[in-house]
Amino acid sequence: MSLPQLRVVAAVLYDPQWRVLIAQRPPGKPLAGYWEFPGGKLAEGEDEAAALRRELSEELGIEVQTSRPLLMLAHDYSDRRVLLAVHVVEQYLGVPRGLEGQPLKWVSPTVLFGENLLPADRPIVEALNREAAAR
Repeated sequence: MSLPQLRVVAAVLYDPQWRVLIAQRPPGKPLAGYWEFPGGKLAEGEDEAAALRRELSEELGIEVQTSRPLLMLAHDYSDRRVLLAVHVVEQYLGVPRGLEGQPLKWVSPTVLFGENLLPADRPIVEALNREAAAR
């Protein structure tokens, strides 16, 4: 039996000190308490770029100006397979804030492994650290 698939987009946002933004999953949501990169599910018929703009507007109150794909990955949880499209948001308008009451924090990519991140987000941390080393 195959797991149901969930298409998700996640964003990497940097601040001027090259820290990345992570958000804590609120109580009542699956995997509550874990930290994650902001984003969410694609709506029916929605492409990744549109989902990224919509989710970051709803969750963080920012307007994505430009972004680029970073990586695609799949992760199997016990009840579903998550297909995750990760984008680096290069330019945005506004100041990120937790519009859904979720705590936010800026973290250096080099210490992200010490955060209680969702298991699906681990490959993102590896990719960010590779990018940081190449800078």
